Amino acid sequence: MKAIRVHDYGSADNLVYESVEQPDPGDGQVCIRIEAAGLNFIDIYQRSGSYPGDVPFILGMEGAGTIAALGPDVTDFSIGDRVAYAMVRGAYAEYAVVPAWRVVRVPDAVNLEQAAALMLQGTTAHYLSESAYPLGAADTALVHAAAGGVGLLLVQLAKRRGARVIGTCSTVEKESLARTAGADEIVRYTEVDFEEAVLELTNGQGVSVVYDSVGQDTFAKSLNVLQPRGYMVLYGQSSGPVDPVDPQTLNQKGSLFLTRPSLSHYLAAREEIVSRANDLFDWVADGELQVRIDRIFPLAEAADAHRYMEQRHTKGKVLLIP
Repeated sequence: MKAIRVHDYGSADNLVYESVEQPDPGDGQVCIRIEAAGLNFIDIYQRSGSYPGDVPFILGMEGAGTIAALGPDVTDFSIGDRVAYAMVRGAYAEYAVVPAWRVVRVPDAVNLEQAAALMLQGTTAHYLSESAYPLGAADTALVHAAAGGVGLLLVQLAKRRGARVIGTCSTVEKESLARTAGADEIVRYTEVDFEEAVLELTNGQGVSVVYDSVGQDTFAKSLNVLQPRGYMVLYGQSSGPVDPVDPQTLNQKGSLFLTRPSLSHYLAAREEIVSRANDLFDWVADGELQVRIDRIFPLAEAADAHRYMEQRHTKGKVLLIP
């Protein structure tokens, strides 16, 4: 089969499109014929060595397709089932072997490209708004990168829970997308200081929670826009890692809460995976949640897809198609 592998850490130029042996499923595993693989910043962290592992390896942490083969003890699935998964590396390929407990069925009302676009970024938006800081009607949330893959979903889920949403983005086009997703206010950080703008929009009171996937460029000022006992939910670092934080800073700024969650800890059991995925699939099927596919690249052009994401061009989900 064809796959994208990393032999040495580095830039997008280090992504190698090559032939590798098609994997066979072992006990408790299924082999999935990949129809679409999702591109995520974690792929860039792994490719660059920020999240190191043994090389060579196949990239890709989410995919959707049909089951091509079953491990000897798998009874919950059948050949040909439409399925999706996340948090197992190896989706940048024509086939991937995945533990069956991580796999969910995709309903007929959801296509496989939508499913691939939802499994990592969608479940991230779900746990952020439902679990890491459960939003309510009394909350105002600041969502950084509101027009990105997670951002557009998170804005919709935050509005679904009744919160007021202030989003940040860089361009007029991205502002339009975030507003269409439901954002109440948008701050274009390329033109104004987002700290000043957010405090003005909240009459100096600040926000209940900041959802921050940007990291280094936004973290310090994000703390400054939190109201007392507010939550800083740092779930990514697209601009680079955040400097160490003195806990006393959280005290001085209003007894703040700081969490650095990982999706793996919010998809730790099959019941949780199925529950979050089924919520998302149901909302898409009912028209309550819109999934924006921004760009689709052939698998062989994965390096171009990585460059597109690294240059902060994304306006929704980027997919790779074998």
